Amino acid sequence: MKIDQIEIYHAVLKLKQPFITSLGYRDQADNVFVRVRTDQGIDGWGECSPYPPINGETVKTCFVIGELLGHQLIGRNPSLHEENSDLMDSVIFGNTSIKSALDIAMHDLAAKADGLPLYKYLGGEITKTIHTDYTVSIAPVKEMVANAIKVQEAGFPVMKVKLGNGGPLDVERIKAIRDAVGYNIKIRIDANQGWKIKEAITALEEMSPYNIQYCEEPINKRNYFRLKKVKNNSPIKIMADECLSDHYDASKLIKWQLCDHFNIKLGKSSGLVKAQKIIKEAEEAAVHMQIGGFLESRLLFTANCHLAHTSDMVKYYDFDSPLFMQEDPIMGGMEYQQDWEITLPDSPGLGVDVDPTFLEKSKSIFIK
Repeated sequence: MKIDQIEIYHAVLKLKQPFITSLGYRDQADNVFVRVRTDQGIDGWGECSPYPPINGETVKTCFVIGELLGHQLIGRNPSLHEENSDLMDSVIFGNTSIKSALDIAMHDLAAKADGLPLYKYLGGEITKTIHTDYTVSIAPVKEMVANAIKVQEAGFPVMKVKLGNGGPLDVERIKAIRDAVGYNIKIRIDANQGWKIKEAITALEEMSPYNIQYCEEPINKRNYFRLKKVKNNSPIKIMADECLSDHYDASKLIKWQLCDHFNIKLGKSSGLVKAQKIIKEAEEAAVHMQIGGFLESRLLFTANCHLAHTSDMVKYYDFDSPLFMQEDPIMGGMEYQQDWEITLPDSPGLGVDVDPTFLEKSKSIFIK
């Protein structure tokens, strides 16, 4: 089995309402869909959502680098995942988003070729239920409270609250939200690197009465080596996100005991090969993990769900982004149930396809 064509599409997905974090404002997702085809007529899908403030990529860079990598992958066996990952890294450093889309697509078609759902192809089994949280964007306090109440009324078991643009105001936000929704719904917070070290410690101490599960990436990722000071002085668990890309980062975070939990995103790890290595590092160190994403569709989050079923140490699931979209061009794949449990089809690979009419209106390049 050899790769004989790679297709790259610009998938523009409008959001129902703006998504706002300490890193910026977005009213649409500019994503990249990738289809890898083989000489045996099997194809596989991948997706990424490049985000310049975190991974330094855009749709334009994904097209350029995707074409560069695509020419190197043509003619190769897509099931040689480690070798193909190493090849992409040897061609160019970084560019983890587009590498992840290609890696996921190659895993999808390899699992299809073996007749296995992706989670089984990766060595996993479905032994647990997965429920997603739902995110409350940064806004004025009253607006965030109103949005938090909507999340609770929709029946989500957990909400994630975006913070990070002012410690004292963030404490006020959490107090007001908790007062409004009570303590039956779980709350986790994400500062997206928005606090200074002392500010983070003070804010986390003052939020301790409000039963917060954990805080994602409280300080700038370049100061990851100072996370230990925050962790050691925080009553709230600390989860590494932006400072955790691959297994090398995981090893450092574990060795120096810099955080409590990991947040894995395929767009940071370059795909499933390195994500599995992060999971192995975390399992050996008894570190609990979350799997999340950027603003991808159900295509990527289907891959996330398959990956989540490969480890009991994956305890947290941030799979809400597809719910933000005005349209859903994905056919098959993961499904949201009434109680926000997420289920997977038992078909080979990811079990997804993309609406051809959506692809027809999307900018694309074909590499042969």
